[in-house]
Amino acid sequence: MKILVNAIIVPLLATLFCFTVCFAFMRGHKKGKTNFPEKTNVNVLKDEQVWGLEGSNTDFTFFDLSQISDATNNFLDANKLGQGGFGPVYKGKFPDGREIAVKRLASHSGQGFMEFKNEVQLIAKLQHTNLVRLLGCCSQRGEKMVIYEYLPNKSLDFFIFDEAKRVVLNWNKRLAIIEGISQGLLYLHKLSRLRVIHRDLKASNILLDNEMNPKISDFGLAKIFNSNDVEGNTEKIAGTYGYMAPEYASAGIFSIKSDVFSFGVLILEIISGTRNSGFQQHGKFFNLLRHVLLAVNQEEIILLD
Repeated sequence: MKILVNAIIVPLLATLFCFTVCFAFMRGHKKGKTNFPEKTNVNVLKDEQVWGLEGSNTDFTFFDLSQISDATNNFLDANKLGQGGFGPVYKGKFPDGREIAVKRLASHSGQGFMEFKNEVQLIAKLQHTNLVRLLGCCSQRGEKMVIYEYLPNKSLDFFIFDEAKRVVLNWNKRLAIIEGISQGLLYLHKLSRLRVIHRDLKASNILLDNEMNPKISDFGLAKIFNSNDVEGNTEKIAGTYGYMAPEYASAGIFSIKSDVFSFGVLILEIISGTRNSGFQQHGKFFNLLRHVLLAVNQEEIILLD
């Protein structure tokens, strides 16, 4: 199916964004606590004090290395789901039948122990249907691993950037995915007890469950804001070029707006099925944002698949 998007694409996208955020806000309030998993007892271990997880209301477990090794069949290559900046990700299965995804910190990873600890401490305190669920971690014998729920449909980029696979994402499903991501962002920015800036929102960090519902993942680069803070600044620029807001890429300034910029890029990619960094027209390469801007300025009609 093809749609024609003319020179009003920018205000249309702005309207779409406002609609999805507002709709997510209203839905969250109408449903009350149904957007959040039921609170369960925490496994009270001495490691909680080391990791700063005292008082968390999540079902968080400090797993033994032997448990994870057995679940992944000693990290068998056949169980490898993918490779990221953190390191390889493996599928595993516990004796009770629960399937898990294991992120294993690689020794050469640019994300060291602090990023690993940051991800564990942060997402253990967050619960929302559009955030990936953290089950626990393992830090033994030099190994550092984060254990998540297993989501069978991989990540959003696996579908939207593949011409054959993205046919399963009709326009209603794409809108539902956009809405789900906006609900997750709204929770991180406004509704959770922490104000969280993700800083690496992109298609490969949106995982999909059995029903293709989106879940934001990978919080290794996330930052926590105090309620009175508006923006932060860092000399260490980390994230993915193409999704970074200009003020963050050039000056290290980040805020809620940084995630909104990344979300805008993601919306364009979901609609077009084209990577921001891989758009080509008439033999010339642009990023997708540049192409849209040129088309708007020239009042051209854009054909998007």
